Amino acid sequence: MADPAPTPPPTADQATPPTADQATSPTPELQRTPLHALHTELGARLVPFAGWEMPIQYEGVIAEHTWCRTSAGLFDVSHMGVVEIWPAGDAGPGSGGPAKALERLTPSSITTIAEGRQRYGMFTTDDGGVIDDFMVVNTGTHLTMVVNASRADVDIPHMVTGLPECEIRERPDLSLLAIQGPKAGEVMTRLDPSLADTYFLDVTTATLGGIDVTLSRSGYTGEDGFEITVPNESAAALARLLLDQPEVQPAGLGARDTLRLEASLHLYGNDLDETISPIEAGLRWTIPKRRREAADFPGADRILAEYTDGPSRIRVGLVADGKRPVRDGSRLLDLDGNDIGVVTSGGYGPSVEHPIAMGFVPPALADIGTQLLADVRGKHQPITVANLPFSPHRYHRAPKAS
Repeated sequence: MADPAPTPPPTADQATPPTADQATSPTPELQRTPLHALHTELGARLVPFAGWEMPIQYEGVIAEHTWCRTSAGLFDVSHMGVVEIWPAGDAGPGSGGPAKALERLTPSSITTIAEGRQRYGMFTTDDGGVIDDFMVVNTGTHLTMVVNASRADVDIPHMVTGLPECEIRERPDLSLLAIQGPKAGEVMTRLDPSLADTYFLDVTTATLGGIDVTLSRSGYTGEDGFEITVPNESAAALARLLLDQPEVQPAGLGARDTLRLEASLHLYGNDLDETISPIEAGLRWTIPKRRREAADFPGADRILAEYTDGPSRIRVGLVADGKRPVRDGSRLLDLDGNDIGVVTSGGYGPSVEHPIAMGFVPPALADIGTQLLADVRGKHQPITVANLPFSPHRYHRAPKAS
């Protein structure tokens, strides 16, 4: 089966967000974002997620999902980790400092990121699995990374140990908001007209209602949108400003998960983990020729062998017959009933109006249209290998040069 289109999936979070009926009472140990009071005011249903108390929904998952696909949804993603990598000396990313150092830990190309741009990447183990996936920005003076909340405690020591010539700075003083949807650009350019000149994966500064922010034109829904970094003390004011715009409504983790699944974006802990290689996950496009030739990153032996010869399993899209969703962890079977793989992400796709999933199967069973079975609570449900993404990506890309 052909690899998915080369579109960077912005970072995800480990473990599928709980459904509304799985919500549990918060515990004192859970961390809260600076928007916690606003979530409560807006009537959010709050649940534990990756060590944080987060909104799973406000009006409802399907309503929030649909609003994001048709207008603009606002997500609080302040639980994710913002980390800066500074040079220990005078050298910046442009001269190879932190960027060159970071390439020791990832198969992605970091030194080729232009100033004011960001790129998707991942940390790999010596065995070729994925420690975490991340977004990394070249600010011109240092690198800024956004890592998964559930993996920050792993990622940061990994960087401290692996990048001794760099200074690793955590930024718990910053919040992260994401406005996503086809009307996000209209909203943001109304608040700061300079943003009309930005495109997918651009990173810039802006002033929104008198609040200075850094933002990237990116997100985790497959739609156009912006991820906004703002000081904690200004986060609530910024959120209120955005929610005052008629196109914007709040959205929770439930809609975030259904949106990213329709867009076939990876969720760490489901579609990526330390046993899954980038090639198995369909991320071969993240490893350019220069990095393959250097072969100087962790897990290069396995990853490059799979790049050349193919992996023993591959991530595929799956469409289930009927209305019953096929959930994460469901076993996949061939038509003879042999166990051949597992569903890693699954649920109902509100925009496509049928159950969808992603999972791993042998390459011989990965062709589009291949008929399989999914074990759903002991019953064998027909499921078919399908094209990814389920819902088309609508990123605001720069026009191609003529």
